[in-house]
Amino acid sequence: MIASRARERAALREGGKRLAQILGKIIAEVRPGVSTLELDRLAEKLIVSAGGEPAFKGYRTHAGERPFPASICTSRNDEVVHAIPRADMILNGGDILGLDIGMCWPLKIQNPGVGLITDMAVTVAVGKISPQAEKLLHVTRQALAIGIKALRSGIRMGDLGHAIQKHIEEQGFGVIRELVGHGVGRLLHEAPNVPNYGTPGQGLAIGEGMILAIEPMATMGRPEVRLDRDGWTWRTKDGSLAAHFEHTVIVTKTGAEILTEV
Repeated sequence: MIASRARERAALREGGKRLAQILGKIIAEVRPGVSTLELDRLAEKLIVSAGGEPAFKGYRTHAGERPFPASICTSRNDEVVHAIPRADMILNGGDILGLDIGMCWPLKIQNPGVGLITDMAVTVAVGKISPQAEKLLHVTRQALAIGIKALRSGIRMGDLGHAIQKHIEEQGFGVIRELVGHGVGRLLHEAPNVPNYGTPGQGLAIGEGMILAIEPMATMGRPEVRLDRDGWTWRTKDGSLAAHFEHTVIVTKTGAEILTEV
């Protein structure tokens, strides 16, 4: 999406700020013994109470696909993204947990059926985790910040992807190729794709006003992934840990404005 109207930008800013606040409350409930379904129920309650709608629930990437049944994705350890919350998925100390959440915020509060979507994710520690897992989270979070810092109108998609890839690989981690960031706004997933790898000077020119979900995904081992039989959960092929961080941003002439932060 390209946000050209002040009303659109205001809705994205408000929705993004509220989404970040909601995610903060969910993170505060992450601890050993909690099920991922409990976190999902809290997320849906908070989104609806805020005046938004869960962007993930009922989502399909194509016709005929099983709709996503939850309001957040809860990806644990070797699960990279899109894991479905479950009552029997109980968090243990030493786990890492990816929390991915999206919300549709109304353009007008009196018309909740018409709105704009923001999307964000973090990976958090469950209790005490290993030093290497801590490093994986730190480096992936840094890669998101580095990618956002590289953004501005006129650069190429390869410039953005290269900045993210270079940092992750220099620290000894793998960069996933099969899964990428995306445009967002009127729909949860819009053009263009936003890879976390690339060649400087190549790819689509990034323009002012673009709304992009930037989301580095890094692995502790090999970067190859596979799709589970549930049709949604992506996990590393070698069973290594994976981390995922994401912000929705609006591209400006001189940089990028992060919409999903308090």
